[in-house]
Amino acid sequence: MYVVFIHGPAASGKHTIGSHLSDLTGLPLFHNHFAVDAAMSLFAFGTPQFNRMRALIWRTGFAEAAASNQSFIFTFHPESSVDPGLIEELCNVVTTNNGKVHFVQLICSRETVLQRLGNSSRSKFGKMTDPDLYLSIERQGGFIFPSLPEPLLVIDTNQVMPDAAAEKIVEALRTA
Repeated sequence: MYVVFIHGPAASGKHTIGSHLSDLTGLPLFHNHFAVDAAMSLFAFGTPQFNRMRALIWRTGFAEAAASNQSFIFTFHPESSVDPGLIEELCNVVTTNNGKVHFVQLICSRETVLQRLGNSSRSKFGKMTDPDLYLSIERQGGFIFPSLPEPLLVIDTNQVMPDAAAEKIVEALRTA
């Protein structure tokens, strides 16, 4: 059992690459926004209630998948409303069930993030689409998050198209 843990800033291509990877591998995609959308149906983003509910959904997903030997793809945007200890906890759930977590880091320029925020595809998940809001959150330290574990692969999505990125991940997983 393993988890492909794709992380990167807003609009770096996590969902798009995760979808391509899911198509290539047959692994289910546990997209971060599933939990965000569920929590936001009841609570405002970043409130203690929202944070607890999102964390509970993530914990439950990881625990049930690990217990069922179900590999999957997970997407994550590191930001300050997430307890950094939660990531270690999620990884421990997988590894204590003899699984592995393969981190894949997506990077891209700030200019690319700001440009991609306006893409219409972002609206269907209720994702951030306002560059001014993004810049405001950034100025307030909202995207500060401790470093995640060493990635299996780092992909610059300024340079690599989503389908090629997914293929790179498949190749890296073969040798992991």
